Amino acid sequence: MTSIVVVGANWGDEGKGRIVDFLANDAAASIRFQGGNNAGHTVVNDLGTFKLHQLPSGVFNPGCLAVLGPGMVISPEALSIELAEVQAAGVDVNLCISDRAVLCLPIHALEDTLEEQRLGDAAYGSTRQGIAPVYGDRVMKKGILVGWLKQPEVLRERLQFMLDWKLPQLRALYPDHEFTETAEEITQWLLEVSAPWRDAICNVTTPLKQIQEQQQNLLFEAQLGAGRDLIYGEYPWTTSSNVVSTYAGIGGGLPALRLDRIIAVAKAFSSSVGTGTLITAMEEQDAFREASNEFGATTGRPRDMGYFDAVATRNGVDIQAATEVALTKIDCLTGLEDLKICVAYDGDHAENPIWPQTASLTPVYEQMETWHEDITGCREFDQLPKAAQAYVLRIEELMGVPVKMVSVGPGREQMIMR
Repeated sequence: MTSIVVVGANWGDEGKGRIVDFLANDAAASIRFQGGNNAGHTVVNDLGTFKLHQLPSGVFNPGCLAVLGPGMVISPEALSIELAEVQAAGVDVNLCISDRAVLCLPIHALEDTLEEQRLGDAAYGSTRQGIAPVYGDRVMKKGILVGWLKQPEVLRERLQFMLDWKLPQLRALYPDHEFTETAEEITQWLLEVSAPWRDAICNVTTPLKQIQEQQQNLLFEAQLGAGRDLIYGEYPWTTSSNVVSTYAGIGGGLPALRLDRIIAVAKAFSSSVGTGTLITAMEEQDAFREASNEFGATTGRPRDMGYFDAVATRNGVDIQAATEVALTKIDCLTGLEDLKICVAYDGDHAENPIWPQTASLTPVYEQMETWHEDITGCREFDQLPKAAQAYVLRIEELMGVPVKMVSVGPGREQMIMR
């Protein structure tokens, strides 16, 4: 049995979904261990192109148990819609949802939106899906557990308890908005929209332990990347959960888990969506962004585009305790006239930035040779142009761990294994 976790080395959007989809063929369970409906994993396979927001990316393997772990926050209506889309493509989903996960309600999304509006230019760049408010409620012990969907009276009671605490605060902070939510209305709505998956709610630890006992593979999947981790990321422009590999067991339902393989995913260039400044940002981004299709999977926001930041990525690889790197979208660099890697920073706190964007830093670049050949059909490393091979090998040297997977396109078959 092997326990594998796929995590992000940067700020998210690294291409983790395609890596998980590729590896899921050999896994008995694919497990999301944190986050919610605030980011998307794009998966391209023989069934089509999918943007998953809550379902784990291994859901397309029919023999794979799809687990939404206790570390997640679940947007119920969005999950029902996402599940229906996947099932409409012919996928028979074997779903298991943790009873210890917390429900992300419309009032959380409203609270998220109102707060971003109140902050104005100081806003965090939230996707406004309610993630920060619902994680805040969980910490304050006012969260609504998914398991209570099977206990309507308890659900109604806990919703009233939460509203009695939350509504006076919201009315004071956002006096221009009228809050009319009632516990009874929310209860009835929840029971209606959760009907397609309510029977899948369980203690996920039980089936996962059975898989362990059967010596089958477990595949854990994070949302976002190290730069967005609540503790180790670019605070306060982070997400509201822990995206690091060491949280996989806790958030996935196996708190005593020992991981065997930690794959940190990084793009062959840098990109970031949301608030923050990308140190290696390109002067002319639009054409490269369009060619690389770099827009947020949840919001559609254009991503900031930059040259590969080896300093930030090595930081992420170290935080994730990665045993290897998966490099995605190297095919997007074909034909780029100027290709370089940031190997150091100049400026204040250059030796010890909390995260690169928080200090006034200037990138120190190493120029790399470009290539113009189409590499999307390459299936072996030595089929790549020499310049592309040198690019990968230089990144490997800078990361300190092997680059074992190189993606030359979005499809499953477009993965080079080293």
